[in-house]
Amino acid sequence: MRAAAVQLNSNEDKSRNVEIAERLVRRSAAEGAELVVLPEKFNVIGTSEQLVAGAEPLDGPTLRWAASVARELGVWLVAGSIVERVEGEDKLRNTSVLLDPEGTTRAVYRKIHMFDVEVGGVTYSESDVETPGDEIVVADVETDDERHNERLRLGLAICYDLRFPELFRIMAVQGAQAFTLPSAFTVPTGRAHWETLVRARAIENQAFVIAAGQVGRHPPDHESYGHSLIVDAWGTVLARAADEAEQVVVADLDLEAQTGVRAKLPSLANRRPDAYRWPQASLAGAR
Repeated sequence: MRAAAVQLNSNEDKSRNVEIAERLVRRSAAEGAELVVLPEKFNVIGTSEQLVAGAEPLDGPTLRWAASVARELGVWLVAGSIVERVEGEDKLRNTSVLLDPEGTTRAVYRKIHMFDVEVGGVTYSESDVETPGDEIVVADVETDDERHNERLRLGLAICYDLRFPELFRIMAVQGAQAFTLPSAFTVPTGRAHWETLVRARAIENQAFVIAAGQVGRHPPDHESYGHSLIVDAWGTVLARAADEAEQVVVADLDLEAQTGVRAKLPSLANRRPDAYRWPQASLAGAR
C-alpha cells in the first residue's frame, strides 16, 4: 500500500490552506498514493480567537471538501485534524477524520493529550480552548483494485499524543499495523525529539508511522518543525521531507515485510500483560 504525508504551512486563512492542501493531495494521488495524511489543524491554525472563528462541525465545509476530493481521487484520506465545534460544548475539539474512497467517514478521533507546556520560552495551552477526547480509535483501510487487494489496520493519533507510548501500544494490541500522526511539532522539540519519537513508536510496536507535519511560521508567532516522515516497522525512515517547503513525501508500506518482522522478533506476542500493574502512587507531577 502506498502512503503519502502532506506537509503544509497553514495559517488563519482557511480558503488558502484548503486550496494548497487540495493541490498536494492531488499530487499525492498522482504519485500513486492510496492513503494520504494531512497535518494537524491543516485548514486553520493561529491564535485562540482565530481557532474559535475557524472551528467547524463534522458536517462543515472543510470535511465536505475532504469527502469530495477523496471520492474524486479514489483515495483514503486522513483529514489531518480540524478544530471541531461540537454542539452543546463550550470548548473545541482537535479532531482527525478518516474518509474512504467513497467519501464516507470511517473513523473520528479526538486528540486525547492536550499540549499544555512551556517550550523555548513560549507557553502553549491547548486546554484553554480545547477539550481532550477520551476514545482510542483504530479502523480498517482496504484497497481493492487491479494492482492488489490489501487491508491495513490503522490507529489514529495527533501530534503531542506521540509522547504517550501507552496510547500506541493499546492501538497495536487492538491490531494496528500503522499509525497516522498529523502534527505541528514545535521547532525546539522537533529538533530534539521528533524523529527519535516517531521511530520509537514504530520500533516498539513494529508498525508503520505516517507523520505529516506543519512547517514554518504560523500566527501568533509560533513555528513548526516540518520534517514529515514515513517510517516502517523496523524503524527505517522510508521517506523524509527534505527541506522546509510545503510538499508531499510518498512511500510504499510493505505489509509482507512487516509480517516477517513481527514473526522473527515477536515482541508484541511476547508481552506479559499478567505481570504489568500500574503503580497506585503516581509519579511526581503525573495525573
